Amino acid sequence: MRKLFAGVGAVLLATVAAVFAFGPSAQAATGFTVSNGKLYEANGREFIMRGVNHAHTWYANQTSSFANIKALGANTVRVVLSSGDRWTRNSAADVTNVIQLCKANRLICVLEVHDTTGYGEEGAAITLDRAVDYWLSIASALNGQESFVIVNIGNEPYGNQNYSSWATDTSNAIRRLRNGGIQHTIMVDAPNWGQDWSFTMRDNAPTVFNADPARNTVFSIHMYGVFDTAAEISDYLGRFRSRGLPIVVGEFGHYHSDGDPDEDAILSYTQANGIGWLGWSWSGNSGGVEYLDMATNFNPNQLTSWGQRLFNGTNGIRQTARQATIYDSIPPTSPPPTTTSPPPATTPPPTTPPPPTTTPPPGAGCSATYAITGQWQGGFQADVRVTAGGAAITGWTVRWSYANGQSVTQSWNATVTSSGSTVTARNVDYNGRLGAGASTSFGFLGSWNGTNPVPAVTCTAS
Repeated sequence: MRKLFAGVGAVLLATVAAVFAFGPSAQAATGFTVSNGKLYEANGREFIMRGVNHAHTWYANQTSSFANIKALGANTVRVVLSSGDRWTRNSAADVTNVIQLCKANRLICVLEVHDTTGYGEEGAAITLDRAVDYWLSIASALNGQESFVIVNIGNEPYGNQNYSSWATDTSNAIRRLRNGGIQHTIMVDAPNWGQDWSFTMRDNAPTVFNADPARNTVFSIHMYGVFDTAAEISDYLGRFRSRGLPIVVGEFGHYHSDGDPDEDAILSYTQANGIGWLGWSWSGNSGGVEYLDMATNFNPNQLTSWGQRLFNGTNGIRQTARQATIYDSIPPTSPPPTTTSPPPATTPPPTTPPPPTTTPPPGAGCSATYAITGQWQGGFQADVRVTAGGAAITGWTVRWSYANGQSVTQSWNATVTSSGSTVTARNVDYNGRLGAGASTSFGFLGSWNGTNPVPAVTCTAS
């Protein structure tokens, strides 16, 4: 996404793409890897991005955004950087600080150079080769961070003109990064302002993938007005899936001046097929696309309707994000902060039992499940999912009782009160109305001493 986004032409007719076979990685893995179209952590666990974009280079003082994005449940943040050609250069020291902010908040960091945006149509844009110069110049900040950082070479590297060299230029950029010692998973954006209406990335993706000696490249499509139907979304993403090529939706919105993307179809298809995504964008949009802000003035307590949809809606971040397991072995550096938003989450270790599954009651009513999503000495974080039964409901109340002296200390997305060992949680104004079979969730922090079993929960609808 650029600050002033150009219009995009109509979708061209699809062409038949050839099927390629891909060999094993030619380099030893030091962090993330890709295999058969999926992204994996170094320990072999699949990782699916669920996060947002943050315009760091234009708002470098908004460092609290990393904690706020994590607090709302994200597992990844895509960070806008500048090579210094169009905006103020982000130095190696600044990039080191960004990575540390990601790690402190248990986020995977996708770093991108924005100065390439619209090359060939936008006169000020730089080449991918120039972006590689930047990455190599800050290699000291990247080396050793392969388990936490993905390098997105350049944002939307071509506009709607002069994009025929995308495959050659992208392949050469990948080779230069590898020859320069960059061992991270690499992400590459599509041309046509990221939307690939010409299918240039789609049809040349196998060639570009094989240009990487590490076979460790992920493709990124940006979905705005070009992707305004479910059929277009499933066809495009499905072609990558059928060829075993890794694809993520690196940017998308709920609306755009070039058309109305089908965000519900994007979210449902990616969830059903294990495809990662990163919504645009946290806050600070300008140039007529301010409606794409998820938080008003970077305030996590003032989410816009787009922010509520992406974080708290069906197939959104709260419902689907799973933290990278690299953080399971890294203890928190300090107790979670006392804020009005939830703190960094922790994925349950393998020994934590999965949350119980229930089926919605056949008629009016609701059910609830309680899951511990992170635990440390004396404290824990939990998530409760509420599901409507066979009829729509207008509100819900969840109750449980602790048998081992646990207590709730902080909550979000529900009004939680305690009376002795009994805890009562009621919906807030934006998540009480649920259609038949629909779900929402709320979370909280708690304290424990001794043992911390999962209590039985009940749900009453209104």
